[in-house]
Amino acid sequence: MATASRVEDYMMRHGVHCDVLTHPHSHSSMETAELARVPGDRVAKSVILEDDDGYVMAVLPSTYHVRLGKLSRELNRRLRLATEDELARLFTDCETGAIPPLGLAYGMPTIVDDSLALQSEIYCEGGDHETLLHMNRDAFMALMEHADHARFARRG
Repeated sequence: MATASRVEDYMMRHGVHCDVLTHPHSHSSMETAELARVPGDRVAKSVILEDDDGYVMAVLPSTYHVRLGKLSRELNRRLRLATEDELARLFTDCETGAIPPLGLAYGMPTIVDDSLALQSEIYCEGGDHETLLHMNRDAFMALMEHADHARFARRG
């Protein structure tokens, strides 16, 4: 499948280029890091949350977990995990479970955990389970320019 069309368009509009790495089929962001032989702290994953006001994408390192209560307080929302059926409907150009951490490409409010800014380079899903997008921190942060930023995750 390669990179999702919305992600490619979004990156092109922002003038961001990346390398594409291939790896054996994976089932989780931590497994992706292992199979691609990259540090898990440098693999950005997305967690899609929702409430009665809509969806929000939380972006954090694959080695971290969302502290849902803290994030809900930060955004003044009562967030819960979105269902797989909802994700399939929202991310039609992606394989199930391979959602790129670029919610803004899909018009989705996005919040990035501050710990990602500590990494010199970032890897992320591009829309399938066999490729990773690789870019430097500045390129990734340029894509997150209009996202909210906070500390809401913990190493897990």
